[in-house]
Amino acid sequence: MSRGTQEVIRAAGVVLLRSRSGKVQVGVVHRPRHKDWSHPKGKVERGESVIVTATRETLEETGQRAVLGTPLITERYTVESRPKTVRYWAGWLAPGGPGFKANHEIDQVEWLSPDKAAKKLTYPRDVQLMRAAVSAPRTVPLIILRHAQAVKRSDWNKADQARPLAADGRRQAKDLVPILTAFGINRLYSSDAARCVETLTPFADTRRFSIRLENLFSEEGYDDKKSGSLRLLNNLLENPTPAVLCTHRPVLPELLKHVQRQLGLSKREQLDPGLAPGGFIVLHREFHPKKGLRVTAIERHDS
Repeated sequence: MSRGTQEVIRAAGVVLLRSRSGKVQVGVVHRPRHKDWSHPKGKVERGESVIVTATRETLEETGQRAVLGTPLITERYTVESRPKTVRYWAGWLAPGGPGFKANHEIDQVEWLSPDKAAKKLTYPRDVQLMRAAVSAPRTVPLIILRHAQAVKRSDWNKADQARPLAADGRRQAKDLVPILTAFGINRLYSSDAARCVETLTPFADTRRFSIRLENLFSEEGYDDKKSGSLRLLNNLLENPTPAVLCTHRPVLPELLKHVQRQLGLSKREQLDPGLAPGGFIVLHREFHPKKGLRVTAIERHDS
C-alpha cells in the first residue's frame, strides 16, 4: 500500500426478507451508537469469505438465519476518511436461528412492509438497495465448483482417480462448509475422483447429506461420453433444487460453454473457466411459470 493510500474497509450484509400471507416483509435493524436504521451488515474478518460475512453478521445482529439469493450492488462510501465497500445479497429468512436478543450494537429489529421500511431506513442508499432486493426474482442456486487443491500429479504414483487433496485443499474444503450453507445447498453432485469427493465431504458430513457420484463429470468419464455428460448437466440446470457440482479444470471449459449456449447467456467474464482450485461459479436461476428457466445473476468466487 503506497503512502497516503487508505486501506479499504471491506464489509458484507443482507437485505433480509420473509414472506407473510403472500406479502414480502423486510427486516431492518437499529444501531443505538449510530442512531440509525439499516440492513444487517459487518466487517469481513481476516481470511473470511464475504459470503460468510453476510450470513454471519445477519445471524449475530438479528438472531435469524438467511439463505442468500440474488446478489445486489456493492455500496461504496467513506467512513472517517477511509473508503468502505459493503457487498450485499437479498437474503431470505431460514429456520434455525436462535432469535433476536437486544445488545449494545443492535437494540431493535423490526419487520416492515417495503413502503414502511423505506420510511424507516435512515440512508437513501439503503432504501434503493431494499427496493432492488424486493423486486428481484426469487432464485435457486446451482454452484459449479472446481475441486480444491490436490496433491500434484508428479508426486502421486498411483491411479489418478485416487489422487487426494493436499493439506491446503483440505483447508479449502472445510472453508466451503459455511459458504455452501449460506446458499442453502442441499443436493451434492461430484465427479467420482477422490479429489472432488473430498472437496464436498466436510460439507456433506456437517449437514448429513449424501454425495451423488457421477463418473460423467470426471476427466475420464467426460472424455468418453460427452453427450451423456451434457445431458446430465441439462438435468441439473432444469432441476429447481439448490445444488453444487464439483468437477475438474479440464472439464470446466466445455461445461460452461454448454451452460452459456443452453441458457442463451452472453459471453461474460464470470463464466471464464479458469477457476482457481476451490473456486466456483454461482448460477442464480429463476423458474418462471410462463417464461421458464433463466439465469438472472452470476457470481464468481476464486478461492
